[in-house]
Amino acid sequence: MDDQNKDPEVVDAEVVEETPQEPQVVGDAAILLNLEEMIKNYIQSLDKLREEKKKMQEMFEDSFANNPTYRENSDKAKEALKVKATTRQQIASQPSVIALAQKLKGLGSDIKERQVALSDYLLEYQRLSGANEIEDNEGQIREIINSAKLIKRSSKK
Repeated sequence: MDDQNKDPEVVDAEVVEETPQEPQVVGDAAILLNLEEMIKNYIQSLDKLREEKKKMQEMFEDSFANNPTYRENSDKAKEALKVKATTRQQIASQPSVIALAQKLKGLGSDIKERQVALSDYLLEYQRLSGANEIEDNEGQIREIINSAKLIKRSSKK
């Protein structure tokens, strides 16, 4: 009998040598560079879209400004707004309304401060626990969402 017929389960195999992997740092650097390039492309794309939107918005507004019926009605509406604003100012100058406005402003400030504090606490909770959810006092599960914004820095150096 032939050697091939004795053991039919033997399959010719090719030995492949593993090439040494580049350090993870190089891979991370490449990912970072790609991510940075993608961010720059998105910024450029957003700037172009904003400019296009601005031009179209101007064309849209010009359509109304060039219509005589619209201009006439707009002038009437402006006069009505002046009367409304005068009435509003008279009401807003009453002492009880002034007090309400101050309380409203204070509540708005409190809400903003508490929102900032809550955001800080949530980030710390997320960092320590590794969880992206938290259950509130009513038993409702709330998801923790992180948000990042990009703002232009002043060109002063």
